[in-house]
Amino acid sequence: MHLAIIGTGRVGRPTAYTLLLTRLFDEITVVDIKPGLAKAFAEELKHAAASNRIDVSIYWSERDEDVNGADIVVVTAGYPRRPGEKITRRELVPRNADIIRYIAEVVPPRNRGARYIIVTNPVDAMAMLFKKISREEFVISTGTHLETLRFRARLAEDAGVGFTRIEGWVGGEHGPNPVILWSTVRINGLPVEEYYRTHDRRLDKKAIENYMKTVSTEIINRIGGTEYGPASAFRDIVKAIVLSEDVYLSIAAPTRIPGIGEPVFVSIPRKLGWMIGDSLYDKLAPEEKEAIHVAARKIYETYQWALKVLGLS
Repeated sequence: MHLAIIGTGRVGRPTAYTLLLTRLFDEITVVDIKPGLAKAFAEELKHAAASNRIDVSIYWSERDEDVNGADIVVVTAGYPRRPGEKITRRELVPRNADIIRYIAEVVPPRNRGARYIIVTNPVDAMAMLFKKISREEFVISTGTHLETLRFRARLAEDAGVGFTRIEGWVGGEHGPNPVILWSTVRINGLPVEEYYRTHDRRLDKKAIENYMKTVSTEIINRIGGTEYGPASAFRDIVKAIVLSEDVYLSIAAPTRIPGIGEPVFVSIPRKLGWMIGDSLYDKLAPEEKEAIHVAARKIYETYQWALKVLGLS
């Protein structure tokens, strides 16, 4: 199994290292256009592999078009949000759309049939753009899986239970429009309101939602960027695909939304394995479905902006 990581910045490096430790890959290729970066990082990965006694071939390149024969391609390349910048993920479109277009043009011809996982922000719109240009069958955005983990971590602390006792998902858009799907949430197997009632606790949904939406900005401002949370989230997604786990994850995949003329990459918990499975959409509460529709319309607007920036609309 061959993994390619395109982009070895603050997100790409911990993602590659975390995926190395899964022992799922015989080959790993790391790519970055910054002179010397991919080569240096590949050497570090080799040292980590030797320490962990992992037999893996590690390659590097400074050209995206040199990636060849990959089974899984994780695209993290692009401009990130930086400490102190008052910029939204959507405002990265003018910079990142051209990067995604180039990767979508040059990588698929030598990696047909690969599974493409888009991380570059604004991730949902960039995944739509990648699929349009590449015409590849399996393209997903990492969606709101990271928001789901942030939500579960905060709820576990609030409820006084271990992280593993929380079930439930966040849907919608990675960025300004994530939707906590409270109808899916269970604590120790109980619906969230029932758990709080029987344990004489007060549930403050707004505080939990606010944490989920703002914690990334706090992390970026304090330590320069989010690293280990995203890397762990992306590992979950890659692992589900490679092992064909068919587990429900809040990734964004093409979804038909009323009033939008083409499928939108909006997050809904769906089965993920070697193939993209069915979602839990039909089981959601009406207000949750409507919130997902709102998020989808915003994602589609961002995608159309990207097309306009590239002169493709």
